[in-house]
Amino acid sequence: MTHDAIIARSFGRFKQKKLVHGAFVACSFLVLSFCAVFSFRPYLGPSSIFVENTMAKQKQQRNSTIFQGASSSKSDQLMAQNVTKQREPPCHVMDLRSDFYNITGEVRIHAKSSTVFIPFPEKRNLFRGYKSWKIRPYARNKDSRAMNHVREWSVIPAFSDAKVPQCTQNHTIASILFSTGGYAGNHFHDFSDIIIPLYLTSRPFNGKVQFLISDYRSWWATKFRAILQNLSHYPIIKIDQEDVHCFPSIIMGLQRHGELTIDPSKSPYTMRDFREFLRSTYSLKRRNAVRLRHGDTRKLRLLVISRKRTRSFINSTNIAETAESMGFEVIVAEADIHVARFAEIVNSCDVVMGIHGAGLTNVLFLPEGAVMIQVVPLGGVELVAKTYFGLPSKEMSIRYLEYKIGTKESTLTEQFPLDHMALKNPYSFHRCNLEAFKSVYLDKQNVTINVRRFKTTLLKALELLHE
Repeated sequence: MTHDAIIARSFGRFKQKKLVHGAFVACSFLVLSFCAVFSFRPYLGPSSIFVENTMAKQKQQRNSTIFQGASSSKSDQLMAQNVTKQREPPCHVMDLRSDFYNITGEVRIHAKSSTVFIPFPEKRNLFRGYKSWKIRPYARNKDSRAMNHVREWSVIPAFSDAKVPQCTQNHTIASILFSTGGYAGNHFHDFSDIIIPLYLTSRPFNGKVQFLISDYRSWWATKFRAILQNLSHYPIIKIDQEDVHCFPSIIMGLQRHGELTIDPSKSPYTMRDFREFLRSTYSLKRRNAVRLRHGDTRKLRLLVISRKRTRSFINSTNIAETAESMGFEVIVAEADIHVARFAEIVNSCDVVMGIHGAGLTNVLFLPEGAVMIQVVPLGGVELVAKTYFGLPSKEMSIRYLEYKIGTKESTLTEQFPLDHMALKNPYSFHRCNLEAFKSVYLDKQNVTINVRRFKTTLLKALELLHE
């Protein structure tokens, strides 16, 4: 997924008689591109680039202040005015991708009612007029499909101890409440929606923070146990099943900067820091990919990420043989729930190739300077493919190559004649219908690579890894 923000098109000079026709074609193209980005979100990774960028500009114009608290009475008054204008609680940190509340002062978490009480707000005047507000603590708040699977929590500022439940367990450290609902279970979303945002939110605590997981899934916690234990020194609390836990502060929700990315302008951390954290967590040996010199006899390792059910390589053996004839040492493997095992495999390689999908998220474990080759299938997924792996790869110091398959390389030719709209014009065929798109282009499409044509991409990978 390479991530050139939004499409821009310029028009050439047409003869006056063709001007109307040209404008119509251009507008149609933009509409179809828009549909492709927004309609396929649950399966390709929800793409909210256009919406987020537009809303960012609007919010920047409306709101000039982001606040969590203040130290003087004058700043208190200013913040109170902002609260009135924005109608957001004063602990709300405005984020275009996730709801994120940083509440300091004693908080009491009543799991049975999914409520966080603030019995003694530090800035009482700022909470006046706010009986409660709600949050779903999953970092993809513009995606209703994801949020339908996330438990909703209420936050209630109370000014009398009688209004709040009594503590059954007291804690002396800060807490972070987040959900493993939403799209958890999809490897891309595991990292883009939860792991990277959790790293951003919890890293400043240096492990001295308690994780409270809502919509808890034991298999998810097992899958990412090593990461969770490296970010927090304390056992996870399955908060949905608990009584009343009291903390000196709580962060509700996680910060997310974008798809598989960290914006250094918004954080003291970078994707390079995060990848270093992953190397440490999984004890990965290689920091840098091989750089061949003239006459070097070492072989570059190429990993072909296979898929069994859909969007798989039909001729992975031919791909491997072709690559080996060019001097590569080839490994064909499929990612699974054993993150540590596959991370070690990926880290041992210099080039990784795979069809657009969640398995390519494992490029996070590649050594710096390695090459990723994303194979883009039919269906009009080019923009989404570039969005989710292209730009992030640059921030990871990974070299990115893209191979767009030809019509005859898709197994869809076995289902449709070559002149069928499904092959000639995918946008017109599915007309932004999610189920039609998913059924044909995601669930029923595999790829038979034209190895002669693909050789050019492999040669480019070799060039990038030579000094």
